[in-house]
This record gives sequence, structure tokens and C-alpha cells, in this order.
Amino acid sequence: MKIQPLAVDLAVVIVNYNVEALLRRCLQTVMASIGDFTLRVCVVDNNSSDGSVAMVKREFPEVDLIENSDNPGYSKANNQGFHRLGVNAATPPRYCLLLNPDTEVMPNTLAAAVAYMDANADVGVLGPKLILPNGELDLACRRSFPTPEISFYRMLGLSSLFPQSEIFGRYNLTYLDPDEIAEVDSVVGAFMLVRTTAIQKVGLLDEQFWMYGEDLDWAKRIKDAGWKVVYNPHLLTLHVKRASSKQSHKAQVEFYRAMLIFYYKHYRDATPSWLHWLIMLGIGIKGGSPIWPYVQAGPAILAKT
Repeated sequence: MKIQPLAVDLAVVIVNYNVEALLRRCLQTVMASIGDFTLRVCVVDNNSSDGSVAMVKREFPEVDLIENSDNPGYSKANNQGFHRLGVNAATPPRYCLLLNPDTEVMPNTLAAAVAYMDANADVGVLGPKLILPNGELDLACRRSFPTPEISFYRMLGLSSLFPQSEIFGRYNLTYLDPDEIAEVDSVVGAFMLVRTTAIQKVGLLDEQFWMYGEDLDWAKRIKDAGWKVVYNPHLLTLHVKRASSKQSHKAQVEFYRAMLIFYYKHYRDATPSWLHWLIMLGIGIKGGSPIWPYVQAGPAILAKT
């Protein structure tokens, strides 16, 4: 692996918020990657107060760094990073990677991911097998789109009761063998490798999503444009999960607001009224009082930021 100042095989954007120690470890593993590919890395810091910025400047001077004076959210920050790394330049990186600071890649993960994309031109999005600190699979690393039907089954708890069911287990595809490559609807933004030509066709992340849902939306737009989305368990990555978001009350609200945005953007028009109101009720109950103004906003939520 070579750090390159110009157009590269892989552009990696890491959005950070107050997780200095995890960010350090993430960068260490990225920089220790082996293989025949070129790389640029951009850390976008969303106004951390824990010394993250100083640490990156001191320990990783080869990394591009964007210092935001506020927290504009995950989608906007990632887009800032990809613009910095030249996604819209005349000679852009061939692939772009969303990578969370609470991840650790294995030495060959990035090279193997690039090689897989090179060998499969019809794949627009690629995700790895994410392993939690306790050794279990992070179920979010391979998902179906949360259609009204699938979301309804999840809200009723049927996905947990019948994880091996091909009907009720579709939310996290729990009926699939976690050690087999599979075409899926979406992978998770903690590690989401995207073909740049797909980005140039469908655009960057939708900044209506402040946090959560942006990866599902991106995967849906890319899949709708004709590319495949693939889960590849031969690519291993550790994931602490929600290290940044658990510090933020706003992030908890945004989880449910993202559900509403995704639903209105992709499914409302085809959803019967009875199911629509069940979905609104379920999101309202799960999200609690902070989410009710967004539930009441209805389709106008698509204009809110």
C-alpha cells in the first residue's frame, strides 16, 4: 500500500467526533494495510473537544484533515471528505470508502476489497464481515431495505422471534450464512466501499440524513441505478459500534428521524393508508416525544434539515 498525493485507487473518509483513542487505532490499522494499491485518507473532525485534531496532526501528518467548527452531521462531513479527496476531479479515486473511527481493518482487508471490486465490475457497493468486540457478528453489516412490510415485522418483534425465517428475518438477513458472499440490499456505513463511477451517477450522500439512514439511502440509489450491493465475509473488520453517537442525545433522535426520511423518500407513495398509520404509530412510540414533531410533519420532513 502506498500513500499517494494524486489520484488513487482508494479514498478513505473517516468522520470523527470525540473518540481520539479509537480514531488513533483505526488510523494505525489503515496505515498498516498491505497490498498493491494506492490510498489517500481524510479525517473530518466534527468539532471534537478531546484532542483528536491535535493527535491526527501530530501522529498522522500524511492524513488530510478537515476541522469543522461545528458538527454538521455524518452525511455532510463525509461529503466534505470526498470532495477533498477529489471524487469530482478530472482524475478521481477509483473507489471511495466510508469508514467509522471505531473500526479496525485487518492488514489485507483494503487490498482484498479493491481486488474484489476490480474483479466484479457490476458491484457498486461492497461491505465486510463486521465483528463486535465480543466476537459476535454485527448484524447491521448486511441488510434488506426497511420496506414497510419488513419494518412492520421488525416492530412486531417477529424478526427476533424467527431469525431463520426468510420472511421475518429479512431486516438483518439473519437466515443467511454469515460466512458466505451474498448479494444484499445494503451494507452499513461503518465500512462501505463504493465505486466512484456509481457516485458520479447517483450523487454523494443525501445530507437530509444528519446521522443514520444515509447508507441505506445511498445503497438504494446505487442499486436502483443498476449496480449490485455485496456482503463479503472474507473482508474482516472489527467494530466497536456507536462509540460517537452514544454521546449525543441528538443522534438518538436522528435514528428515528432517518427512518421517516427514508420512508417518505422511497416508500410512502406506494404504501396503503392503514399500513402508513401503523408505521407512523410505531416510529412515534419507539422514538418517544422528541420524534413526534417529525411524525406530524409528514412529507414536509423531506424539506427539513
